[in-house]
Amino acid sequence: MTMESAPVPGAGQATAVQAHTVHPPRRSEGGTRELGGGRSGARVAPAAQLLGADAAALAGTFALCTPAGWPWPVVAAQAVAQVALHAYRGLYRLGLSPSVLSEVPALLGLALLQWYVTMEVVDAWAPAHAFGWAVLAYAAAAQTVLCAAGRAVVHRIRHRAAIRNPLSTLIVGHGPVARQVTAALYDHPEYGLRPVGRVAAPATTEEEPTARPDGVKLPVLVTPQEVGRAVVQNSVRHAVFTAPPETTPDGAALFALLTGHGCRVWLVSGDTAVATRPAGARPDHLWGFAAHPLQDGTHRPVSHAAKRVMDALLASIGLVLVAPLMAGCALAVRLSDGPGVIFRQERVGRHGRPFVLLKFRTLRPADAQESATRWNVASDGRMSRVGRLLRRTSLDELPQLWNVLRGDMSLVGPRPERPFFVAQFSRAHPGYQDRHRMPVGITGLAQVNGLRGDTSIEERARFDNRYIETWSLWQDACVLARTVGSFFRLGGS
Repeated sequence: MTMESAPVPGAGQATAVQAHTVHPPRRSEGGTRELGGGRSGARVAPAAQLLGADAAALAGTFALCTPAGWPWPVVAAQAVAQVALHAYRGLYRLGLSPSVLSEVPALLGLALLQWYVTMEVVDAWAPAHAFGWAVLAYAAAAQTVLCAAGRAVVHRIRHRAAIRNPLSTLIVGHGPVARQVTAALYDHPEYGLRPVGRVAAPATTEEEPTARPDGVKLPVLVTPQEVGRAVVQNSVRHAVFTAPPETTPDGAALFALLTGHGCRVWLVSGDTAVATRPAGARPDHLWGFAAHPLQDGTHRPVSHAAKRVMDALLASIGLVLVAPLMAGCALAVRLSDGPGVIFRQERVGRHGRPFVLLKFRTLRPADAQESATRWNVASDGRMSRVGRLLRRTSLDELPQLWNVLRGDMSLVGPRPERPFFVAQFSRAHPGYQDRHRMPVGITGLAQVNGLRGDTSIEERARFDNRYIETWSLWQDACVLARTVGSFFRLGGS
């Protein structure tokens, strides 16, 4: 596969056109448009349906097996324990071919564990409600049967919904396996995946094109730019690789592009399926082919949700606490430099999405071109003493707390850059584009190590990617603590 713009040094690097011409859509599965015609409909989250079925099963188990007046803390603890155990066991993961019979052993084992712990806790803390082994066996059996019955209903509903409203899917690869997987998805709509395009290298596009059941040839996409446009236009929700991304031309960049758009990515291969299975992945199957979910290493939804909650909470508190200081800064800028206190500038956020960054104005650019393409203005003679003070103390960045509250940024993360420079740096520095795997931030690991202002871009990218690969909430707390300690140091970014 070839790129339409200059190649980027290093594996997994997307081009500037890829990152900024095509922007990921909001995560919506309804009202899609397809390359070959047809439509996809909205779909209720299956994980929520499974959660509801499990909750109903637990409520039924309490009604059947426990006496009236059961302590409500025990009921609440049981509900929390059930969700935690089922989530840990992967019972809320969305597979291609869900089966209640395959889930029964896990449901029974977790129910026995859950009720055994409950029996011991109740016996120790509420002897009046203690129960024996017979009740434990009845309760575990009832919960397993009810959970299985509820889940069977959910799987049946999902099966019918998949046939009625399949999700747009891209096939990445060529050769017999790609053709067979495409044919299997057409012949078996119960998987809920309808191919709308195939991604292949230019050298393989001369092979016989894959045809849809209605005889229309499946479009072949060659460049990442074409893939990005197809994902947006068709609301593609799944991508199926028929060879590991690292062995596919531009595979790493394609994988980053697809996951950035919120697509679920699968590896479906033929005879080498066992050898290429991703470590730790739970195998599924697609009409006899081994199917393995592929995830970005930064895919940690619970931890990222906690990061978002922490950002929103701290940004809200920060805006309240620094409101008088921000008012003073705004007044100083207004008196010193005239109207237009807030400076707005387009920056690039997570997965290449643009947003408008807010700062106190420290310099009025000559025009939009200068604002977008001039690298450093720290020594510009047009800057007033107020502007220079705000930049030296980083007080000009306080309005970015509003960006954090809106969800454009995080408190901690790689610093966002302008599209013009992202395009340049992505071509020149291996690893720079990988910085966009995480939300951008007001401060970051690079900044607290002195890499801000006119410093090495390569070193910044190295620190930013290390932050992403070792990310934790504790690391965020440490970066924030170091930032507070150096808030009034000289510099600016």
